[in-house]
This record gives sequence, C-alpha cells and structure tokens, in this order.
Amino acid sequence: MKIYSKKQLYKGDKITIESEGITSVDLMERAATAIFNWMHLRMQGAQVPIRVFCGIGNNGGDGLVLARHLINHGYHVKTYIVNCSDRRSKDFLVNYERLKQTSKNWPALLKCASDFPEIHPDDIIVDAIFGIGLNRPVDAWIASLFQHLRNSKAFTLSIDVPSGLFIDAVPQNDAEVIWANYTLSFQTPKLVFFLPQTAKFTQQWEVLDIGWDINYIQSTETEAQLISKFEVLPLYKPRDKFSHKGNFGHTLIIGGSYGKIGAVNLAAKSAMATGAGMLTVFVPKCGYIPIQSNFPEAMVITDANEDVITNIKYDLKPNAIGIGMGLGTNDATILALESFLKNQNSPIVIDADAINIISKKRGLIKLIPKLSILTPHPKELERLIGVWKDDFDKISKVKSFSKKHSLIIVIKGFNTMTVLKDNYYINTTGNPGLATAGSGDVLTGIISGLISQGYEPLDAAVFGVYLHGKSADIKVQTYGYQSLIASYVIEGIADAYLDLFTQPELPEEIETNNA
Repeated sequence: MKIYSKKQLYKGDKITIESEGITSVDLMERAATAIFNWMHLRMQGAQVPIRVFCGIGNNGGDGLVLARHLINHGYHVKTYIVNCSDRRSKDFLVNYERLKQTSKNWPALLKCASDFPEIHPDDIIVDAIFGIGLNRPVDAWIASLFQHLRNSKAFTLSIDVPSGLFIDAVPQNDAEVIWANYTLSFQTPKLVFFLPQTAKFTQQWEVLDIGWDINYIQSTETEAQLISKFEVLPLYKPRDKFSHKGNFGHTLIIGGSYGKIGAVNLAAKSAMATGAGMLTVFVPKCGYIPIQSNFPEAMVITDANEDVITNIKYDLKPNAIGIGMGLGTNDATILALESFLKNQNSPIVIDADAINIISKKRGLIKLIPKLSILTPHPKELERLIGVWKDDFDKISKVKSFSKKHSLIIVIKGFNTMTVLKDNYYINTTGNPGLATAGSGDVLTGIISGLISQGYEPLDAAVFGVYLHGKSADIKVQTYGYQSLIASYVIEGIADAYLDLFTQPELPEEIETNNA
C-alpha cells in the first residue's frame, strides 16, 4: 500500500475532483459519509452521547458533515466549533449552513477554556479539529482543550489524523496533540502512524476508501510503501516439483567468537529454515563442535585460530553470504573482514560486529558490494550514520547514507523499515517479543537464505523482514511476549510461509443504510 506525502494527498483530492467533474464539497461529503457508515455499522443506533469537535478548516467540514448524518439517523449528537481563527474554509461554511438547516441545536462555539463542555467517560468524542494541513504548534487554549478531552477518558475517534499531529514532523510537545483511540484515515495511512515518536497518538487506525481517481493511485510513485501479506505474495518464488537442493543455493554464514557461537547457529538455522539448499558456516575452531552437534544440516569450516576469526578463506562459491553475528572486534578480525570485503563482488548481508567494525573503520564502506544489506539494531545504526534529532531525521540520514553508498539499510523496530536510496518499505508484522537476544541473527539468516534462492537483494530484505515478523506474530500466541526467544522464531518460519496462502476469515455481512 502506498503512503502518500502531504503534497501528493492534496494532489489526489484535486485530480479526483477534476476527473469526476465534482466539487470539493462533493468530495468532502463522500469522505465524511464514509466515516458515518463506519460508525453506523458499529453503533447501530445506540444512544451514546457523541460529541463532535470541529475546527474551522476542511477537517472541521468533515466533522460537520458527519454530525449532520448522525443527527439525521437519530443519534444523540452535540457539535462544537473550535474557534481557532477568524478564517473559515469555503467547504466548512457550506456544511455549517447545511447543519444549521438540519437541526435547531446549532453548534456551540468554543473560544477559551471557560467554554469547554463537561464530558463523561461513556461519551464518544469525534476529533475533527485539525487535519493534515497543520504546520505550526496549536495555541495554548487549544492544547488545554486537548488535555480536557484526554482527561475525560472518553473514547476518541480522530478523522484522518489526530489533531495537532503533523504528518511530516514530530510535534514539539505531546500535550499539543490529540491522543486518539482510533483514527480513520482517508485513502491511505499516514507515515506518522508507524514512527516510534508519533505512533503513540493513535492506538489503532484504519483506512477508508474515499474514491480517489484510480489512474492517479496507480500511476503515482511514493517514497514509502506499507508492506503486508498482499505486497509480499508477488515476491514469493514457488518450487518446481523437479527441483533439487542445488536449485536453492549455497549459503555461507560467517561469524562467531569464543562464547558467541550461538549467534552463528541461529543465523545458520534460520537460513536453512527459509529454504537455502545447502549451508556452510565459517567459525573459529571453538565453534566446530557446537555447530556440528547442534545443527547436523550444516557444513563447517574453521579458522586456524581457536577463539576468533583471523583469516576468512574457503573453497566454495556461495550464492549468499551473511557475516557479522558474534564476530567480535578483535584487531585480527578487523583485518580479516577488510581482506574479505576486498574480494567480494556480489551483495552480502552484514550484521552486528561487522557493522561495528565498518563504523569504526569508515574506509571499509567503499569496499562493500553495491546493494548489500545492512541490518543494524538502533545503537549500531547510530554508530553507522550518526546521532539523529528525531524519527524523520533518522529516515533522512539513512536515505542519504543509502544513496551515497548504494546500500540497503534495514532500520529495525516495531515497524521495521527497509531503505534503498529514496524509497523505504514499512513492515506490518512483528511484535515486542522480538526484543530478545538473537532475533537479529535470525533475521540475517532469513535474508541470506532468500538471496541464496535467487531473490533480488531488495526483495529478500523486504520479504525477509516480513517473514521474520510474521513468524514472531504466530509464535507469540503460544509463548507470549516475555517468553518468545529467537529459537522459537526459527520454528515459526514454516508457519509464516504457510500463512501466505491462508485466506482470512471474513466477518458476516451486516446490512446498513448509507447516508
């Protein structure tokens, strides 16, 4: 699913209006009716007090349309105008007059804190105060209104975005943003729903189709895309019944040091569980017995050194290489990594200590093959690109780094992002159970195993991140967040594959009257 920029969102509305020969008021009517239908389907006429707070722009106009439909269908509605300016949008004024013609109970005007209404926890608040056009902090009295709404503990439904939340910047003060229980977003989710610093402002979100011009949707390229099952299914490569292990590549996993052989073991197991045809691990001598005894499917090559890797040499031609897990940063290991990189021509997957070494010895970056995949955790990412001011600055810095070096960067987190130059792919699977030692090693193995099977590096990164998170989502149902460990995630890879072809259960259709 495409995630549009602010400029593209405005353009989508404009082109839809022009292509259909309708007015902006008509499009507002369509959008707000979609909000009404969503509420009506769930409330079925329930007489719960609904308090609709409207700004004086187009988001407020959406709220006025919604209030009118709710009133016409017998709901208990009270409407408020948040008088944040003397300027009203044209579409707001049109729908203000329509609402006045619908009900004798005209909207109440809020101008200061003394005007705030009493709100009970059982009420429903509809937030239609500010939309995507907001570009400055709200006035102090409006921030007080936001706090008043939050203190009521009433269920809060925001239209398009929680009011006060910019869609292209992090707010300076959390108190200047509505904290929504649910947000109904027009046509597309907004990037701020997925960033650690801004996702907290809505507990849940849903996209409502408002009938944008289909040619605009199909032809417009966006920097950001949301990745779910439907986006990764076309990436999947089915197996031919006459295939053999040689068709699915030979994966080489390089890493480990004394006391950290487990990291290599996890990466190796996940590579094969993802479908690599053959697998070899390269470890120091101390890793030979642990790997051979714990993972019989793997072949093992050892370094001459007992405790650390000092010279990466092997007599095979792997189809994919993952390196860095448990590697350590010994001086001899640093030299070994440099020598290894000098001999690489195809994309590789780089993780953990290999990233730390590269961050410390910056000249190594130019040796990394183009389109290689780096999978840093937050602190490793900071060492790689520097400290960032906020989430938007982090994305900007990663994009710049990716463009400069033609590398794919995986920004790990709740909504892991895969970045290649100006484009980034936001994953929808995964949960807090992945905050456990070894889960990153598993991800490196999954991506390496996919490349081994012939997936292009970007596809392998996007698909691998999805499978990794989906496996955790499946296994967390058995183990819970606290007890999910990396080995369980490997077990779940098979279930994640099977889930790709499982149809979701559809809810029973409920008839409803459109406004």
